Amino acid sequence: MPSSPEAKLGMQVEDLWDVQEPQLSPTEKLNACFESIPVSSFPPAPSSQVINDDSIWGDFLIQVFGNLVNLVIEINSNASLAEAVQLLSQHKILSAPVVDVDAPEDASWIDRYIGIVEFAGIVVWILHQSERMDGSDSDGSEFAKGESEEITGPAVAAAVRDISGSFRWAPFLALQKSNSFLTMLLLLSKYRMKSVPVVDPGERTIDNVITQSAVIHMLEECAGLYWFESWGKKKLSEIGLPLMKPSRVVKVYEDEPVMQAFKLMRQKGVGGVPVVQSGGRKAIGNISIRDVQFLLIAPEIYKNYRSITAKNFLTAVRSYLDEHKEVSPLLNGMVTCGRDNTIKEVIVKLDSQKIHRIYVVDGEGNLEGVITLRDIISKLVHEPRGYFGDFFDGVLPLPANSRV
Repeated sequence: MPSSPEAKLGMQVEDLWDVQEPQLSPTEKLNACFESIPVSSFPPAPSSQVINDDSIWGDFLIQVFGNLVNLVIEINSNASLAEAVQLLSQHKILSAPVVDVDAPEDASWIDRYIGIVEFAGIVVWILHQSERMDGSDSDGSEFAKGESEEITGPAVAAAVRDISGSFRWAPFLALQKSNSFLTMLLLLSKYRMKSVPVVDPGERTIDNVITQSAVIHMLEECAGLYWFESWGKKKLSEIGLPLMKPSRVVKVYEDEPVMQAFKLMRQKGVGGVPVVQSGGRKAIGNISIRDVQFLLIAPEIYKNYRSITAKNFLTAVRSYLDEHKEVSPLLNGMVTCGRDNTIKEVIVKLDSQKIHRIYVVDGEGNLEGVITLRDIISKLVHEPRGYFGDFFDGVLPLPANSRV
């Protein structure tokens, strides 16, 4: 019997799978299954994090579901960018909803939040500040002054609300509890959302936040179920993964400035880039969007943040993590797979390492492609013609000063 909420959810899919019309393809069956399950069924992510009631970061919405605690972390709009980085880093999350501190007490959720702050938006802000400083005599100390590990400087002292131009949605695109799993999966894949808030229109707060990591974990917990195994046992090469040719993979060479990696993430809209040996294709590491935090908190990095190379950045970050006894995917080196690995093996690796992408390499370690959760979902379900209809109607456009 399934022991976890995710496995129980997988059993719901299994039961629905068994009653589908036999002439349907596996993808059509899964589409029908996921369309029949509301996102309210998605289990809240359990958290063992300690809540500090005196935190200046904002509110912690705690909801109890049986023995599970749903922790939705929010940040106040008047918090500094430095505090936002600390919050995201401490809780190992990529984004957090921003609460408008000036909103009235009885404001609805759409008026209570001004957006979601993401590491991607923070990258945009830092690059914008860096570009403004180009040509000055600053060696980086103007960006983050002092010898201590405290995050300081004009760029990170800005309030979170000041970088609202980097928010993708205003306030954000949210699902209602009655929306389906299929809608959620498509938003995370085809529509490139990093996380999907779930709201109750009658309430003031977010009910749940479904992240890419949570979906990966749910899939991993479904291992052993027939619907999962019939798809997960296939080799990557059998189902056309990786999707992108090696020459099209966005990458940075080891001797290039690390800022180039973050610029590429901004320009190409990707969440991470591999670091490749100069003059070759061998991958030696990965820099993800969340690693921008180390430009702000590691003194040996932020003093030379505009000139440090990608290779030296990786070395400095690993030294920092080791010194501070912190656990991070960066400590585990490059996480890779081969074309003969199965989807199931890839999902297990992604879940165990708590990462969103894995690099495909040949026997010599040469880069052959990258696989993300979006790629995996694209092989699991598809968007039916006209599926979203007027779903996006009424969603506020990007702010005029948006830089993403």
